[in-house]
Amino acid sequence: MYHYNDFDEAFVRGRVAQFRGQVERRIDGSLTEDEFRPLRLMNGLYLQLHAYMLRVAIPYGTLDSRKMRQLAMIADRWDKGYGHFTTRQNIQYNWPALKDVPDILDALADVGMHAIQTSGNTIRNVTADHFAGAAADEVADPRPVAELLRQWSTDHPEFQFLPRKFKIAVTGAEADRAVIRSHDIGIQILRRDGEIGYRVIIGGGLGRTPMVGKVLTDFLPAADLLPYCEAIVSVYNVLGRRDNKYKARVKITVHENGIDAIRDQVNERFALIRPQFSGVDQRMLREIERSFALPSFRPSSRDAFEAARNSDPVFRSWADTNLAAHRRDDHAIVSISLKKHGATPGDATSAQMRLMADLAERHGYDELRISHEQNVILPHVPMGDLPAVHAALKDAGLATANIGLISDIIACPGMDYCALATARSIPIAQEIALRFDELKMEHEVGPLKIKISGCINACGHHHVGHIGILGLDRAGVENYQITLGGDGTETTVIGERAGPGFSADEIVPAIERLVKGYLELREDAGETFLQCYRRLGLGPFKATLYPEARADAA
Repeated sequence: MYHYNDFDEAFVRGRVAQFRGQVERRIDGSLTEDEFRPLRLMNGLYLQLHAYMLRVAIPYGTLDSRKMRQLAMIADRWDKGYGHFTTRQNIQYNWPALKDVPDILDALADVGMHAIQTSGNTIRNVTADHFAGAAADEVADPRPVAELLRQWSTDHPEFQFLPRKFKIAVTGAEADRAVIRSHDIGIQILRRDGEIGYRVIIGGGLGRTPMVGKVLTDFLPAADLLPYCEAIVSVYNVLGRRDNKYKARVKITVHENGIDAIRDQVNERFALIRPQFSGVDQRMLREIERSFALPSFRPSSRDAFEAARNSDPVFRSWADTNLAAHRRDDHAIVSISLKKHGATPGDATSAQMRLMADLAERHGYDELRISHEQNVILPHVPMGDLPAVHAALKDAGLATANIGLISDIIACPGMDYCALATARSIPIAQEIALRFDELKMEHEVGPLKIKISGCINACGHHHVGHIGILGLDRAGVENYQITLGGDGTETTVIGERAGPGFSADEIVPAIERLVKGYLELREDAGETFLQCYRRLGLGPFKATLYPEARADAA
């Protein structure tokens, strides 16, 4: 894990001191809200529906126990005892008082954290595969690359006032767990003929105009990554539209100019600036890589795991859904679900944060990750420790066996918190999870990703949900549109709109009809919802959603 050096420490402390003065001036009236707004956004502070919200960066989703405990302390001391983990691997505090924010930022700096560039028209928190460094299918750990990009982009003088916000994601595996094709820049680490390089994807994004990113270059030599990314952002900074914020993202720039023209301009810019990169970036990367050395793994017997799995059906269910293959046969990757049935997706109490910190310290080589799916990961757990980990999680209400299932729902804060939202997201997610828990169907249904957004900005990633739900305002009434067949993996597809929306009272029964219809349509229990949809297309699924239309046609 990367640790701050003296320069980092001085930089972050300086920013906190600067913002402390700005907050004091806002409180005494020297700054109006309009004057204060750009200053607070530079420090991750939003004014939401009911209160300020502070968004804290968790670079590439990586934490240790010290950081997690500090997040818990902040939740207790300055918020309401919980935090909300987001799809950008950040944490948000929804209730801080303005006067306390500088103290929160100082407390974050105490453990090498900050809220810089978690807002504004700049390069946001760089995200990565939440199984980074642990996954069995990984070519290389993507976090050193993500850290290099983070250092390069933080306070970059050319990129502080881009046409619109800019998001980068990195993965080191063929299986895309970082949704790279829905980012402004997506980077996949590859190995060809023994050499490491990068596939660079540009122009992905969701929101009101969802688009799948296009390949800008299929194999970029490793030494060229940073100047190539600088060339991309430089070209976007010139070409990106500033006359209309709805057309300002790089996806629109690529769409309006064409990928070939963008590639030509990026290559031209790259040729100009590449000689300025003397290799210091590669030396920095080598130093960063040393900070991400693997733990000294201890050998572990599988006996206790196999005994628990054979004797305890609750443990077996959790192991079957919440464990993933580790690079070592005697370890596992543990996904801790923050989606207990009826809970708010992504929320964790301070007590739960401390428990997860304890487990990481005791059983996981002091490493934790936040996933873009709003769960927490213990990336390295010896197989023999898994029964004890499960028991502790169960006592804390964190052992829900639903990773990748219907109740493992991504949901934005919606109208419960967000000033931009046009409908509620959290209650709908809770009602769906509770209904399918009541029906005891989700394990029978199998892998199925539901994603919910409370407005067209798509913070809940509904466009790439197998079932996507978009909440809108229709003449003062909440209306929920359904999209089907979306996918956020290496085979990214934007979902198709199924038809007219449903009221808040109708949406859960509609999802129930849809899922029961899938069970009748699938060839066998091995055919997932997405596979079935791709085989049959929209028609049969639409018929289950709108039975009255089928009856009218008959």
